[in-house]
Amino acid sequence: MAKSATNPKVLVGILTGSPNDLPTVVKVRDTLDSLGVSSEIVVASAHRTPDKVLAYIERAHNEGVQVLIGCAGMAAHLAGVVAGHTRLPVIGLPLSGGLGSGLDALLSTVQMPPGVPVATVAVDGAKNAAMLAARILALKYPKIDKALAEAARKERSRYDQGADEALKEMTEKGKAGSGK
Repeated sequence: MAKSATNPKVLVGILTGSPNDLPTVVKVRDTLDSLGVSSEIVVASAHRTPDKVLAYIERAHNEGVQVLIGCAGMAAHLAGVVAGHTRLPVIGLPLSGGLGSGLDALLSTVQMPPGVPVATVAVDGAKNAAMLAARILALKYPKIDKALAEAARKERSRYDQGADEALKEMTEKGKAGSGK
């Protein structure tokens, strides 16, 4: 469990179906940490430990968790099961490893029946899952909104610097190759 200094209460619950998924799932937590958003990771499978999933959802409600992220590969039913048992926003993070490098997980996560919404990010899109959770929370928490704005500014700056360097390199190669 990672409770940030700015908000000791866990705001985002991150569920994953298998300990094998942790290398990707930890990136969600790390991104949330960088934004000052407190979170916790729970390993609970929709298929192997459904009672644990349901118990966590109930505990999350009681403790004030405000966004849930369900991370799963292959059949990837975790986010849908979570969404079927809560009114909290649920983000699905499909993980690679199954058919088509995660296409099966993506389709299982995004194809939810009416009334059971799951906001779904790209396969292995840990950073986007965290950013989406933070954006949802930013509606209520000005400090998170400020952290998101700062992160976006830094990202634009890194992108602009990289684009400028790539353009300079391409221009210099073009001059060298033109014989001038």
